[in-house]
Amino acid sequence: MSAGPPAFFATEVKGARRFYRDLAPDPRAQLVVVCGGREECTPAYRIQRRGFPFWSLEYVVAGRGRVHLEGRWRDLGPGDVFSYGPGVPHEIVTSGDAPLVKYFVDVAGRHARRRLQQWGLWPPRLARVHPPDALQRLFEELIDAGLRSGPGGDALCAGLFGCLGIKLRMAAAPAEQMLTPAFLTYQRCCALIQSDPAKFRNLADVARACHVDRAHLCRLFRRFSGETPYRYLMRQKLAGAAARLCEPGALVKAVAWEAGFSDPFHFSRVFKRVFGVSPSVFRLWRCGREG
Repeated sequence: MSAGPPAFFATEVKGARRFYRDLAPDPRAQLVVVCGGREECTPAYRIQRRGFPFWSLEYVVAGRGRVHLEGRWRDLGPGDVFSYGPGVPHEIVTSGDAPLVKYFVDVAGRHARRRLQQWGLWPPRLARVHPPDALQRLFEELIDAGLRSGPGGDALCAGLFGCLGIKLRMAAAPAEQMLTPAFLTYQRCCALIQSDPAKFRNLADVARACHVDRAHLCRLFRRFSGETPYRYLMRQKLAGAAARLCEPGALVKAVAWEAGFSDPFHFSRVFKRVFGVSPSVFRLWRCGREG
């Protein structure tokens, strides 16, 4: 890895899990993952650049914002994916009342632009995946790989980047589906859950916030994602908790409370059921921290 984190990492974030590898990769390489991560933006988050040294892919999982690409502004919400690269001016701002939570990955190499072209993201443009969290697990795996040193790390990161592109094309939301009232209601419910999963204790809370009855909510999720809204809620709670566990000084009990679990033992049981290990072991294995 390089001596220190890149200067272009955003500072207007309240929580981040990021990695960086070789910031000066071999220009002859076909494709190299340089850095990536997950960022929870503050209301003050604003990025404005005249260009960027690498080819970048960003993916929104919660909140709202806007991106300025190719001379026009586009709204951002859960499930949106966009790209930029060398010589491309861009600006990213977040909504103050619903700050963005997003993943990013920056790559270099002779094949980098070609990959984005194959995935329909070059020239720079906005795409949307369905369900909105379709790429989240792959991004988490990419971060895990990027944080680990040792032989094979670069190849694994490059392979996972390729998997992101395949998944992106498979999960691209059909334009005609995105216009139906049912799909728009489903997306609104997903966005509400993702905006603050800790405030929802159960399915009844979610249905009430979405202004639909529980049966209709379940039908929407079965139709458009194949899972229950409660499972979706739990995954969102635990994804945020996993990121918090990697922050210095974070205590399991406090993270459980922030995620909406009044009982830390129940939180640990649910966490282990989803991730396969306890929160303490997860922090040691994936975050490189004890305690």
